Amino acid sequence: MIGRWALAPAEGGGAWLAPLGADGRPAGPVLREPDLAEAVRARLPEVTRWVWRSTAELAPRLLAAGVRVERCYDIEAAELLLLGHEGRLGEPRSAAAAWARLRRGPVPPDPPARSAEPGSQSSLFEPQAGAEISFDGLLEVYAEQQRRHDAAEHPDRMRLLTASESAGMLVAAEMHGAGLPWRADVHRELLDGLLGERYAGGGEPRRLAELADQVSAAFGRRVRPDLPADVVKAFTRAGIKVRSTRRWELEEIDHPAVAPLIEYKKLYRIWTAHGWSWLQDWVRDGRFRPEYLPGGTVSGRWTTNGGGALQIPRVIRGAVVADDGWRLVVADADQMEPRVLAAISRDRGLMEVAGHDDDLYKVLSDRAFAGDRAQAKLALLGAIYGQTSGDGLKNLAALRRRFPRAVAYVDDAARAGEEGRLVRTWLGRTSPPAAGSEDGGEAGIPQEADDPSSGEVPSGGGGFTPGYASSNARARGRFTRNFVVQGSAADWALLMLAALRSATADMRAELVFFQHDEVIVHCPLAEAAEVAVAIREAGELAGRIAFGPTPVRFPFTTATVERYSEAK
Repeated sequence: MIGRWALAPAEGGGAWLAPLGADGRPAGPVLREPDLAEAVRARLPEVTRWVWRSTAELAPRLLAAGVRVERCYDIEAAELLLLGHEGRLGEPRSAAAAWARLRRGPVPPDPPARSAEPGSQSSLFEPQAGAEISFDGLLEVYAEQQRRHDAAEHPDRMRLLTASESAGMLVAAEMHGAGLPWRADVHRELLDGLLGERYAGGGEPRRLAELADQVSAAFGRRVRPDLPADVVKAFTRAGIKVRSTRRWELEEIDHPAVAPLIEYKKLYRIWTAHGWSWLQDWVRDGRFRPEYLPGGTVSGRWTTNGGGALQIPRVIRGAVVADDGWRLVVADADQMEPRVLAAISRDRGLMEVAGHDDDLYKVLSDRAFAGDRAQAKLALLGAIYGQTSGDGLKNLAALRRRFPRAVAYVDDAARAGEEGRLVRTWLGRTSPPAAGSEDGGEAGIPQEADDPSSGEVPSGGGGFTPGYASSNARARGRFTRNFVVQGSAADWALLMLAALRSATADMRAELVFFQHDEVIVHCPLAEAAEVAVAIREAGELAGRIAFGPTPVRFPFTTATVERYSEAK
C-alpha cells in the first residue's frame, strides 16, 4: 500500500492523481479521474497524506462534498518555508514559480492576494494567466522540495515544520467552513447599548455624536475627534504638546477633553470595525466565517483576510453564542512563550520552573524575585522582548544569574540579528534576511514589536551587549530576540491544533476559532468535558513532538461557556 498520493484538479471537475514513492517521485502511473471528490473518497482508507498545490484551492471543494482528509502536504506553504530557510524569503512562492526556478526560466510573480469576500469559499491565490503548472511539473516541484528538506540544517525538524504548517492549512479551511457561532440579534443589542440609535444618512450614531460635542466643548471650538491631526492641533492651541492621540499618551494629560476623547476613540473603533455594517457583511446564517491565513506573519502567527476575526473586542464577544444544547470550550495556553523558551533553551532551572501546571510567574518569583510575581513577569518578558535598559537591565541580570542558558539563548539570537545573520525557530522557520538600506541600516524589519519572526539561535555563546550597534541593527536584534521564542511558540501551536483536530475527528465537536494562544471548540454539551481533556492532552503532545523529551508542561486554562464573553 502506498500511503502518499499527489492530487490536482483537472478540467470539468475531475482530478489528476499519482502514488508517490519515498523520494517524492511517482511510484505508479498518473491517473485521470472524472470526479475529484469521489477520487479522494475512494482512496481515503489507503492514503495517509495528500500532496497538492494549495489547501486553499482544494480543501473547500472537498469539504463541500463531505470529504475530510486526515493529512496533507501543501506545496506552496512548504515553498514559502523552504525559501525562508534558504535566506530567500520574498521570492515568489507559488508552485509555478518553483517550477520556473527548477527549469531556470523566467519566474512569474505570485498572484496578488485578493480581498476577502464575506461568505466566499474561493481560494486566496487563484492561478493567473501565464502562471499555471502542469501535473508533471507539480510532481517535479514536490520531489525537489524533498531534496531541499534533506539539505536543511535539521532535516527532520524541517519536515515536521512543513507538515505542521500543512496541517494548519487544513484546520484553517475547516474553521472557515464551520464558522464561529454568532447571534446577529445579540450583536445589534450590544451596539444599540454602546452606540445608541443610528441617524439617517449613515452618520455617526448618537453616543459618538454626543462625545464629539463634549470634546469640542472642552476645547472651545469645533474639533473632529476622528481626525488625529485635528486633535493634536487642538491640544497645541490649548498649550499642550502631544505627539499622537494614543491612549497611553492622552492619559498623561490633565484636560477636560481627555475623558470624552478616549471614550470616543474606543466606541469609534467598535463602530467602524464591528458595527452594523460589519454585521451585515460578515455574519450569515448564524455564523462568522473569516478566512484564516496560517503563517500570515513571518513569525508563523496567523492572520485573517478581512473580517477582523483576531481583534474581536471584548464587549462584542457576547454575540458569540453556542447553539442550543451546545457549548463553547475556550482554552488559553498558560504562559506559553516562557514555557517555550524553557524548552528550546534547555535551561535546567527554567525547565524545572516550567515543569508545573501552576502559575509560572508565581513559581519564578518564589525562586528568584522574593515572591514579587509582577517583577518576575516583567523580568522574563523583558528578556524575551528586549527590555535591556533601566529596571529591565537589572531584571535581566538577575535572570542571567539564575537561568543563564535561557538568557544566553535570546541574547545570542539578538546578537545574530544585529550582525545581519538569520535566526530560526526550533523547527526551522527562518527570520527575514537583513537587507542594507540606502543609509546603511537594516531594511525589512517588521514594525510591530509583538509580531516578530522565528529563529534558531546560532552557535556561539557570549552575552548580548546593548549599545554597540546602530539603532537599525539594534531594532533587528530586538526582533530576532523575540523571533526565536514567538516563532517556536507558533510552531508548537500548529502541532497542538493538529493533535486536537485528530482527537476530535470522531466527535461532533468543531474547531471554530484560533488566535496565537487561544482556541475555541464548539461542541454538544455532552462532549464538552471530553473536549477539554483533548485540548490539554494536545498541548502536552505538541510539546513532546516539537521539542523532544523535556520536563516542560504546556497547560491550558479552560472554560466551558455559552457565550465567548463568559470566558475569562
